Amino acid sequence: MLKHKPMTLRLKQKNLPKGAVLAALDIGSSKVVCFIARVSDDQGGLEVIGVGHHPSRGIKNGTITDLDAAEAVIRQCVHAAENMALTIMKGYPLREVIVNLPGIHALSHGRSVDVQIAGHAVTDNDLRRALARAQQDLVTPQAELVHTIGVNTAIDGHEGIHEARGMYGGELRMDIHLVTGDQAALRNIAASVGRSHLDIDAFCLSSYAAGLATLVEDEMDLGCTVIDMGGGITSFAVFQNGAMIYADAVPLGGKHVTADIASGLTTSIEDAERIKKFYGSALASAMDGAELIDVPRVGEGDRRAPNHVPRTVLVGIIQPRLEEIFEMIRHRLAESGIENAQGRRLILTGGACQLTGMRDLATHVMDSPARLGRPIRLAGLPDAVATPAFAVASGLLTYRAARAEEMPAAILAQVTPANLWERLKTWLRENW
Repeated sequence: MLKHKPMTLRLKQKNLPKGAVLAALDIGSSKVVCFIARVSDDQGGLEVIGVGHHPSRGIKNGTITDLDAAEAVIRQCVHAAENMALTIMKGYPLREVIVNLPGIHALSHGRSVDVQIAGHAVTDNDLRRALARAQQDLVTPQAELVHTIGVNTAIDGHEGIHEARGMYGGELRMDIHLVTGDQAALRNIAASVGRSHLDIDAFCLSSYAAGLATLVEDEMDLGCTVIDMGGGITSFAVFQNGAMIYADAVPLGGKHVTADIASGLTTSIEDAERIKKFYGSALASAMDGAELIDVPRVGEGDRRAPNHVPRTVLVGIIQPRLEEIFEMIRHRLAESGIENAQGRRLILTGGACQLTGMRDLATHVMDSPARLGRPIRLAGLPDAVATPAFAVASGLLTYRAARAEEMPAAILAQVTPANLWERLKTWLRENW
């Protein structure tokens, strides 16, 4: 039996040289993470050589709210990762990082583009011409292009072309998924990173990075939805035929669950987070009513006075908020019109997804089987960070090493005009 080959429009990309060093920075609402990796072989395999992470400051719901505080945390994480990788990096400091774009600051766009190929064989440049043309009308002062992803292709109306290069025809049509980021949000992220004397090599959407880190090939090809549950927001991305075809986010996350617990049980945010971590569950069980939890009262200095609350009350606070998050995601997917493409599989990533019962609740609300997604593509990843909470940082490295051809600037830099008239128009634009 022939193995299924996905429809892929990825351009040919040279592997990074062996020994090259890459760095990723995941700036989240709950924590900031820095991973440093080196290319370990001629096929582009990556080995993690440095890790740093620290609770966030100056970041709320995916937005930079205090540049000084955010800079301090970023600097601390980068230094920790550099110190861990010191012998391999030979004392040279990091210069460039790839940074995550929170889904709350991104928009997903679908475009179809026709390119005349006039009977010659399709080349990489023809594919780049189509991708570049799709980018033209999305460049605005308010938004910046982050991803340009080829999703599907047809030649002379014949759909389902697995590999267009080398095929002959008169017209090439490409379906393209583009992601734009809010210009103001990107500038604030860039400012906080720049203050740490780092340049941003590229941005990558958080949910896309999470998918690249955790999905197996069959999931990416046959269709699935990655849900990245962070502290301040929950981002999600739909994959099919080896490509991300849609992305969105809802402005709720694990910190909102913690705030609900603090309010409902009249305790501090710090104690609410601890209670959620040790006793919380996304689904009720028969034993919850028999278990009592000691809840410190907010503002009371004497912690010896008992305040016992049934675990049933705690779960009754957590579950409705989580159901709201999954219902919002389900509604957004229905509105997008891609319900049939999203597949029957959910992959949960992010720190908030690790709550007991989360997988079962997601399956129940969204009527799809779910699993927890852990990073699977990096060698040398310490066990402490090989968890769903670090999927985005891991995926940022994978994106830079394996999918750099989806960066809009790279596409524009490599495309060449198709004929003499196109060359003339390009020359006139550049010189007049």
